[in-house]
Amino acid sequence: MLAKTFGASVYGVDAKMITVEVNVTQGTKFFMVGLPDNAVKESEQRVESAIKFFGYKMPRQKTVVNLAPADIRKEGSSYDLPIALSVLTADEQINAPTLDQYIIMGELSLDGYLRPIKGVLPIAIEARKQGLKGFILPEENANEAAIVNDLDVIGVNTIQDAIDFLEGSKEIKPVEYDTREEFNYNVNNYAADFADVQGQENIKRALEIAAAGGHNLIMVGPPGAGKTMLAKRLPSILPNLTLYEALETTKIHSVAGKLATQEGLVTERPFRAPHHTVSDVALVGGGGVPQPGEISLAHNGVLFLDELPEYKRTVLEVMRQPLEERKVTISRAKVSVDFPTNFMLIASMNPCPCGYYNHPEKECVCGPSTVQRYLNKISGPLLDRIDLHVEVTPVSFDEMTQESENESSKTIRERVIVAREVQKERFEALNTKLHSNAMMPSKMVREVCEINEAGKKLLKISMERLGLSARAYDRILKVARTIADLAGSEKIKIEHLAEAIQYRSLDRESWKG
Repeated sequence: MLAKTFGASVYGVDAKMITVEVNVTQGTKFFMVGLPDNAVKESEQRVESAIKFFGYKMPRQKTVVNLAPADIRKEGSSYDLPIALSVLTADEQINAPTLDQYIIMGELSLDGYLRPIKGVLPIAIEARKQGLKGFILPEENANEAAIVNDLDVIGVNTIQDAIDFLEGSKEIKPVEYDTREEFNYNVNNYAADFADVQGQENIKRALEIAAAGGHNLIMVGPPGAGKTMLAKRLPSILPNLTLYEALETTKIHSVAGKLATQEGLVTERPFRAPHHTVSDVALVGGGGVPQPGEISLAHNGVLFLDELPEYKRTVLEVMRQPLEERKVTISRAKVSVDFPTNFMLIASMNPCPCGYYNHPEKECVCGPSTVQRYLNKISGPLLDRIDLHVEVTPVSFDEMTQESENESSKTIRERVIVAREVQKERFEALNTKLHSNAMMPSKMVREVCEINEAGKKLLKISMERLGLSARAYDRILKVARTIADLAGSEKIKIEHLAEAIQYRSLDRESWKG
C-alpha cells in the first residue's frame, strides 16, 4: 500500500516542501531514496525502535521511502516522524485518512518521544502557502509555528500522540498564539540601562546618534574605560522592532536553531558578540547547506566586535560587502542563498597592544612602530565603512561617585524614535524602501544632505587635513543629517557638520593599512 505525507527542507531563510512517500510491497529490505544524507538514512533505526516501544512493528516486506523532489539533498533528523507515520499507514497498522493534509516534522528518540527541530517558522509559512490544513510537530516548537495564522498547529510529545490524533481517537486542540499581544508584552525588556552608566557623556551622545541613524561606530580606549558596558546598552535605546522585523529576525534564528525552547517570537533586537577567534564561515555563514552566520543573526540588531584588531584580517574583510549591500550571498555548486545582514556594527579596541597609548595617567610601553602595526590591523576600507569614531577615556573617581541621576535608556530612546520617524517620512516622500540615514546611497546623499557654502568650506578643509576618502565624505554628511534630525532641524547647520567631522578623528592617512 502507498502512503503519502509532507515534510520540508529549509534553504536560507525559506522552506521548500518535500513529499514523503512510502510503499510497502512484496519483497524484502528497506530502501530510502531521494538524495538523503546519512542523518536521514539512519532514521530507519530510530523509527524501528520508536514504533516498537509503542507496540507497532517495522514491516518485513519491501519498504521504499521516497523523498521528492529527488534532486534536492535532504539533511537532518527531522524527517523521522513523517517517515514513521507513513510506514505505519502504508503497512496498514494505523488508519490515518488525513495524513496527506499535514506537514509533519520531528526527530524521534528511541523511546518514541520527540525532540525539537530547527527552521519551524519558515516551514509553517510554506505549509500555509501550499494550502495544507496544519502542521504536526514537537510540542516544544509549537509556539513558534503558531505565529503563522490560518494553520492548525498540533504539538505532540510522542509518536503515539500523533497516531491517536490522525486516527481521531484523541483530540488535540491547535496551539493558539496571539502574535501582537505577545509582541507588545515583551518589547523593551532590556536588563541593561544607560541610567547605570556614570560619566561618559560624549560616548552616550555618539551612541545616541548611531542609534538614531543606524550608523556603525568604533570606540577606542584603554582597558576598563567602559567600552563593552556601553556597547551592551545600545539595543536598549534602539527603536522597538516592528512586527515585520520581529518575524524576519525570528526566521533567521529559527533556521540557525538559536530560539530558546518554548519561545515564539523574537521581540528584542539581537545583540551578537562573537569571540575574536571566530572563523570566516561562522561570521558570514556557510556550510554544505548554507546556514546563517553571526552577521545574519545580528540582522535588525547589533553586531559587537570587541578588541577589533585581534580578529583575523580575513574575517574582518569579508564583512565589507555585507556592510554595504546589507545582505550576504552564500553560493554552492547546486544552491545559492541570500541571508539579510541589516545590522549596526559596533566595535571596540585598545589604542595599542598594552592598551595605554595616550592614557592620561599610565605610561604606554609600546614603541611607535608597534603602535602603528597594531592600528594597521584594521584596513582603511573597513574603517571607511564605520561612520563614527570615538575615543573613550577612563572615568574619574569623582564621576563614578557622584550622586546625580543619569538619563535612562527610555528617555534617550524617545529622542531616537522621533529622529527615526523624521527619516521614515522623508524616505516615504522619496518613494524608497529605506528607513535610516545610514542606508542612503551616494546619489541620495547629495539630494538629502545639502549644505551651505560655509559648510562646504569647513568640510573641504577637514578632508584635506584628515586625508578623508570619498566614502568618508558621504559618511560625514549622513551623520550630520542624523544630528540635524535629532535637533529637529530641517537643514544641516554648520554646528551639525562640525560635530559629524569630529567623529572621524581616527580616520587619518596613518590609519590606513
